[in-house]
Amino acid sequence: MFKSFFPNPKWFFSSFVLWFLINLALWYSGGNSWGTFIGFPTNYATDELPISVSRFWSAQFIWFYLWFFISTAIFATFWKLKSTNPWQRWSVWCSAFILFNIWFSVQVSVSINAWYGPFWDLIQKMLSSGGGDIRQLYMGTLTFLLIAMVAVTVAVMNSFFVSHYIFRWRTAMNEYYTEHWAQLRVIEGASQRVQEDTMRFATTLEALGVSFIKAIMILIAFLPVLIQLSEHVPVLPIIGEVKYSLVWAAVGWAVFGTALLMGVGIKLPGLEFNNQKVEAAYRKELVYGEDYEERAQPQTLKELFSNVRKNYFRLYFHYAYFNLVSTWYAQLDVLFSLIVLFPSIAAGTMTLGLLNQIGNVFDKVRESFQYLVSSWKTIIELLSIYKRLKAFEAVLKD
Repeated sequence: MFKSFFPNPKWFFSSFVLWFLINLALWYSGGNSWGTFIGFPTNYATDELPISVSRFWSAQFIWFYLWFFISTAIFATFWKLKSTNPWQRWSVWCSAFILFNIWFSVQVSVSINAWYGPFWDLIQKMLSSGGGDIRQLYMGTLTFLLIAMVAVTVAVMNSFFVSHYIFRWRTAMNEYYTEHWAQLRVIEGASQRVQEDTMRFATTLEALGVSFIKAIMILIAFLPVLIQLSEHVPVLPIIGEVKYSLVWAAVGWAVFGTALLMGVGIKLPGLEFNNQKVEAAYRKELVYGEDYEERAQPQTLKELFSNVRKNYFRLYFHYAYFNLVSTWYAQLDVLFSLIVLFPSIAAGTMTLGLLNQIGNVFDKVRESFQYLVSSWKTIIELLSIYKRLKAFEAVLKD
């Protein structure tokens, strides 16, 4: 699954995490201002970024672009010297490109959040003072549109690129399995695992990986903002006055939801895996029946289909209460961020712009902490595919 596409997966992913943490530490311990050594303006790292599309080519952003490219080049060169994996250009450079696009999408969210406050405060001012200059509203809307256009363009290009990335990964797995087909062909459902499961595994894991890294980057970008905004919300419902109230509210609610859904969904991965097994056994017998008259007899098919039906009915039962609990939680989740702000709204200490800004930041941080909640069904699907391919590859190790 991994060694066909990534060079020495165990050490590759370990070195990636280590290199990421080193760069993160260097950046936040002063590296973000090292651009002055190559001619960037003094204090560029602490200058306030414009609330417009021009922030994406400001000195702060250009320095990060250079830093990311140099860091990626060092990492890629190291693995070029350590491994001869033919897919390295895709697994190293293209993985880095996907990471860059994730970071950029988070920065777009930060830009839009910075736009929220002034724009909605402007609307509130006009509504409370009898009007204002309509050109300011048009200019504010245009600013948002330009940022959104950049975001949509990058997102569409990234989606196109990721499609090719996933298919390259599938190609690498396909080549690896077909090279060992003589050993693997005896496994039940071998053809499906090579033809279908490889694509599903690459697609599902890429989607989960991207959403996980995006959640981490959102926390890095928005958590400091949420800490600052917590000063405007000193009191939480029921609990009372709490320091960093919004952070604790987001963490507490996310932990509760994660524990709840993991508890009610604990049986689903095993059932999904078993579902693939019984379906494969039934399909295999039907395929044999096309070529051999003595195979796929009615009694045999009846027994195999009975196993399929039994497992599906068990899945339906367990998904029924899982979906019920997850839907209840999702409905409460919609109201939670607003309920948290009730004491401050009732105290009259908020403007419309601040209310929208806090709501947006709080939702971003809360959703990041809820990664397992939002991804649990996909994780269940991935685990079932992983178990099938892992059992498939166990033959080669033997």
